[in-house]
Amino acid sequence: MELGGIIVWIIVGAIAGFLASKVLTGKGMGLIWDIVVGILGAFVGGWLASLAHISVTNILVQIVVAFVGAVILLVIFRAVTGRGRRHA
Repeated sequence: MELGGIIVWIIVGAIAGFLASKVLTGKGMGLIWDIVVGILGAFVGGWLASLAHISVTNILVQIVVAFVGAVILLVIFRAVTGRGRRHA
């Protein structure tokens, strides 16, 4: 992957992380964590897309792939840490 592609994935990942945290929690985890989760999610989503032979050629598909990756990471994070559970 070229440098320009990596920069695009970072930007797309930041957007996707913000959206994923809003969808799952209704509020973000904070700007930095949203960006970190989104960037990692973009790489996870890109990796999964390549395994499924999905061509990620335009920005809309990139955002969807990054969003899916970020949601997967947030679900795993919550399962491991126990965050997001309601305590009576």
